[in-house]
Order: sequence, then C-alpha cells, then structure tokens
Amino acid sequence: MSASDILQAPPKALTFDVFGTVVMLTVEKWRNSYKKFTKGFVPGETEWRDIYTHHHLALINLLKDWQLEGMYTEDEVEELSLIWHYLDPWADSSAGLHKLGTKFITSTLSSGNQSLLKDLNKHGILGFKILQSSEDFKAYKPHPSVYLGAAKAMGVQPVDVAMVAAHLSDLKAARGLGFKTIYVERKKEEDWVSDQQEYKDAKTWVDMWVTEEEDGFLEVARRFGIE
Repeated sequence: MSASDILQAPPKALTFDVFGTVVMLTVEKWRNSYKKFTKGFVPGETEWRDIYTHHHLALINLLKDWQLEGMYTEDEVEELSLIWHYLDPWADSSAGLHKLGTKFITSTLSSGNQSLLKDLNKHGILGFKILQSSEDFKAYKPHPSVYLGAAKAMGVQPVDVAMVAAHLSDLKAARGLGFKTIYVERKKEEDWVSDQQEYKDAKTWVDMWVTEEEDGFLEVARRFGIE
C-alpha cells in the first residue's frame, strides 16, 4: 500500500505504541532493559511479569550497577519506579491525538500495564478512547496475539487498523498481520540505522512516513484532512 492508498482507504482505528512514540523516554539504560525484557518474552514459556514489576526489579539492578545500593529505602525505590507513570508526552502528542480522535478510534497498544497507561493518559491529557495493553493478552509485542487481540477487541479486522509507532520493527510485525503502518520519527528512538538494508526497504512498505522535522501526530492528522 502506498501513502495515497492509505488516504483513499483510511483505517477505522489507530493503535499507538506509547513509550518513545507518544511519551519521551530519558534514562537510556532503564529503557534498554525494558526493550530487552519485552523482546525476550516468550508466551507460554516465560513466566508472566507485568511491566511495572519489571521496571521495579530493573531499577534495583541498575542501582547496584551504579553502586547506589542502599542509598534509597524500599519505599523510595518503589516511588522512583513510578516515574514511568508520569513521563511527559512529545509536544505534538496531546493535540495530535485529540484531532485524530475526531475521525478514528484511538487506542494504545503498549507493553505498559493498564494502571501505567491510565496514569500516562491522564498526565499527558492524551485523550485515548481505548487503553489496550500487552497485559490484556499476556504477551508482548511483537507477538502476533497482541496485534490480533487488539483488533478483535475493537471489533475490526486487522486491515482496518493502522499501527502508529516510532519503531520500524513494531510496524514490520504489525504489517505482517495485515495492519496498515504509520511511522512517526522521534529523536533517538529508531533502532535500525539509516544505512541498514531493512531501514531502506521500509521506505517502500511504510504507508505513511512522518519525518522528525515534521510535526508528529499533528502532521498525521493534517494528511488525513483533519484541521
């Protein structure tokens, strides 16, 4: 599907990656631990652990690595873990999501657990109509059950959904299951490098590509004719 095709046959629903796409991530080592955990999770083989629990345990390990063990009480470590619940959105996220919500079903499709997503939605005034979490499907992206489960829960077919993300690997997985794809570049979020063949190939299959110099979700709304 080309960019013109997604405009001529627009989706009914938009599912959004959250961390890095909607909200900004700041602590790189903590973020990398999160990525490693979700990518290594195998449904039916790996014991289920929600993202809050992972963040808490990962922080304990990071404090050990940074030789800060014992500097904080257990309650203080738990409070620090909740930073993920109050991450700030990108400048265009709130306004862009509200505009897109006038035309589409807007839903999170995130590895974050439900309580985390509720807090982010409220903190960032994001206006998501539906909050969907990997927790709902006891799996993490890119497992097919997450994408297909999200479409089913919204009562639409995968072809009627566009995945919105700042990570091409997320979009590639969604596309393989029939989703349309919208790529929104965010600073320092893409794992694939520009001279990598997969990145070059993505230019041919991503349905809508918004560059870092453009205005994120506001640009997506503009292309769909929402002013």
